[in-house]
Amino acid sequence: MHTGQLLGSGRTADVYALDGSWVLRRYRDRSDTTEELAVMSYVGAFGFPVPRIGPPTEGARPTDLVLQRLTGPTLAEALLAERLGAAEAGALLARLLRELHAIPPRVSTNPEDCVLHLDLHPENVMLTAGGAMVIDWSSAAEGPPGLDRAMSTLTLARIALDPALPAGADVRPLLATLLAELADDGGASAADLALARTRQRQNPYLTEAERGRLDEAVDLVLASSP
Repeated sequence: MHTGQLLGSGRTADVYALDGSWVLRRYRDRSDTTEELAVMSYVGAFGFPVPRIGPPTEGARPTDLVLQRLTGPTLAEALLAERLGAAEAGALLARLLRELHAIPPRVSTNPEDCVLHLDLHPENVMLTAGGAMVIDWSSAAEGPPGLDRAMSTLTLARIALDPALPAGADVRPLLATLLAELADDGGASAADLALARTRQRQNPYLTEAERGRLDEAVDLVLASSP
């Protein structure tokens, strides 16, 4: 099928323009997007801010997603440009996690479970004219909300410890704010952080250097917790 301009590339996928309304998200190493589409449709039906799912496109591959084209910076880009500060960004991330965890599970029969994004961090939140939108649901699952909080805070801590961070990109204030915002929800417990560390260590798309920072990242989350 014909694809337009390459708009961006991540660890697992490339995003191409189709037209002014739709983009094609093409995974380089996934065989099926059925579950991701199902989760997006499900949470979207509860009013959670996700891109609309587009119509099937002729010639599309099983690894393709046709999604609403979003205009605006990611939360990470807005932070770097100082369009908003750590306090506002932390409150936004906490609100998105809280709203997501209020959605009952789609398939789990455990009433304590909820929908988990498991990769909710500033690069996966886009700030559009209509509000924040959460993208990249390829890691979504169902389970206890504490695991999702731990995954988000551990990711921020791992990024904060990256020696290659651009000048002025201090992530620690954002981490501290997010943990403070999540405190009333249960925060990120040591047990949940241990599970999150295991999941991230098994992630084939992390570099060895990133895996090597995970133990220190867990310590940083615990030390930054209120």
